[in-house]
Amino acid sequence: MCNHQSIENNSMNVRTRIAPSPTGDPHVGTAYVALFNLAFARRHGGQFILRIEDTDQVRSTPESEQAILQSLRWLGLEWDEGPDVSGPYGPYRQSERCDIYRQYALQLVESGHAFYCFATPAELNELRCYQAQNNLPIGYDGRGLQLEQTEIKRRLAAGEPYVIRLKVPVSGTCMVEDMLRGSIAIDWSQVDMQVLLKADGMPTYHLANVVDDHLMGITHVIRGEEWINSAPKHMLLYQYLGWQMPALCHLPLLRNPDKSKLSKRKNPTGILYYQRMGYLPEALLNYLARMGWSMPDEQEKFSLKDMLAVFDLQRVSLGGPIFDQQKLSWLNGLWLREELTDAQYVQRVQDWALNTDYLAPLVPLIRPRVDKFSDIVPLAGFFLAGTLELSSADFVHKHLQPDQVRKVLQLSLWRLESVRHWHKDRIFAVLNQLAQAMQIKPRDLFASLFIAITGSTNSVSVFDAMAHLGPDISRARLRHGVNVLGGLSNKEAKRWDKEYRQLAML
Repeated sequence: MCNHQSIENNSMNVRTRIAPSPTGDPHVGTAYVALFNLAFARRHGGQFILRIEDTDQVRSTPESEQAILQSLRWLGLEWDEGPDVSGPYGPYRQSERCDIYRQYALQLVESGHAFYCFATPAELNELRCYQAQNNLPIGYDGRGLQLEQTEIKRRLAAGEPYVIRLKVPVSGTCMVEDMLRGSIAIDWSQVDMQVLLKADGMPTYHLANVVDDHLMGITHVIRGEEWINSAPKHMLLYQYLGWQMPALCHLPLLRNPDKSKLSKRKNPTGILYYQRMGYLPEALLNYLARMGWSMPDEQEKFSLKDMLAVFDLQRVSLGGPIFDQQKLSWLNGLWLREELTDAQYVQRVQDWALNTDYLAPLVPLIRPRVDKFSDIVPLAGFFLAGTLELSSADFVHKHLQPDQVRKVLQLSLWRLESVRHWHKDRIFAVLNQLAQAMQIKPRDLFASLFIAITGSTNSVSVFDAMAHLGPDISRARLRHGVNVLGGLSNKEAKRWDKEYRQLAML
């Protein structure tokens, strides 16, 4: 159990961290948690660390890592140690620390706190099916614990694949101490025998997280409340390894206006989406700070500097904060009108999209179609727009019915959400493949995308457009197209998702 005495009476050097996984678009939830970690560290004269948790080698990409660094820096969230600024506790990418994790996983086995499991994926799937059919709790049954040492040695010598799992008490209650919530009771029966080291030798999040937090001297782990149920596993690891556990604080989850967990299915969640839409970083950071926290004087508009001067973690409210784009836009409008001089306004507009880096790649796309500069806006104005003004009439198609068009847009969106390397050829390849799987002519599928992305029937190539707009805006426009055509009911979502997964297997 960790010591939760107040920081003011504690001489410890406060160290917090944010540890995003580079497997997709940088999420506003990451910025939200990073902000509170930074604020806590700065308020107490400590350090804020950025660590990249890239042990998922299949989904992690360098592009995603760079997007994380770019988006957090755009917001003004600077770290003291990290993969690009070094520090005394590096390396700061987990993929570069694998030997460290393996060492501790084996130490846990030798001390009797972890064990080898040789169960194959097929065996575990059969177990889950049996449990489901017999209304039994779904989970690992501890079969690896039944193996004799001679059998384990034989299998290891034979080179059989294995994972290393954590031993967990089978009864009793774990008491988790939280800086905001006090004592939280979790039954050990609800905690699974977590895999610590995967068959490919890579650690799971749980082992790597605990080892890195200890070795990097993290004193306070401030994270989202979805990690509460993982706290008992982490407490066990600290106990088994003989380490002091950091103080824990679980922030309330960001939510959609309907109170559901904030997700890209209902709300744009990418930080770079808001950058591309023309929000000021100061305004977005201000809005994220208001998610469950308030200034002592309750003022709505304040800077990061203002927040750091008075930050108190105990002012966080545990009610699920609502991420409302309309409220964010209102706040952004205040910043635009009240904080920028005319000269600063012009400079920010230039920085946003009227700059060489953004405009230069457009020239080869529009030059063949432009006879005079005034042709540029009707032809390529969508590159500078946010949400397009569309109606269902815009999507009328010669060969597809309205519901088919809606389905094309939705399945294309799902397919593009899995694209990690965002460039023209890759976008074309995956959408062409989808059209064939759906038994639709590619040009019919592309025509619907063209309207959703450009808002017109006469513009540059839709694939050039998507490549330049980027994944955040492109996906948001497809999502908007689906909504313009009536949206997607829960029943349809389940049915179409099942069809999509079957198509993906073709």
